[in-house]
Amino acid sequence: MIKKIFGAIFILFLMSCSTKVEEIDSLLSEGLRSDVERGKNIRIVYSDSAVVKIVIHAPVMERYSDYNNSKDVFPKGILLEFLNENKIVYSWLKAETAIREERTQKITAKGNVIFYNDKNEKLETPELIWDERERIVYTDKLVRITQAEKGDTTYGFGFKANQEFTRFEIKQKVQGKINVSDFVTAIN
Repeated sequence: MIKKIFGAIFILFLMSCSTKVEEIDSLLSEGLRSDVERGKNIRIVYSDSAVVKIVIHAPVMERYSDYNNSKDVFPKGILLEFLNENKIVYSWLKAETAIREERTQKITAKGNVIFYNDKNEKLETPELIWDERERIVYTDKLVRITQAEKGDTTYGFGFKANQEFTRFEIKQKVQGKINVSDFVTAIN
């Protein structure tokens, strides 16, 4: 009797093992790569000296592990929040896709990129690069900067700013609409 019970259990065990092997074989046949990790509803927190500086949100992230150049790919969009020392968000960067290269420590955001701050100032461009080491954002593409409180809108090619977006410059072909009252006040 005991031999029959153990025999039945052993047969069930073998059947369940073959089912698992078939599942593993089917997953491997789908072309899964061992050098790629995928995650959903991602939240990455960057800190400096235990103070949170940046939080990254993304619906999907793919991490490609390559010895020479590991990278994180955000194929379905990204949102970066830049925080001050009081953990209050003061600027944001949104894009349709992004790639972060580990070696260079740069994030290249593409597709309807919007970089804005808590002073109601906004930058729009098709591509923007954030250099984590230098703490700057820049592009050589067309940019549109809107400063709603001043009533200013500026266009040009090429852009560089600190990540706080408190200082910026447009490199070439600058044109726009500027509120004259700022100049009148400065002259008086």
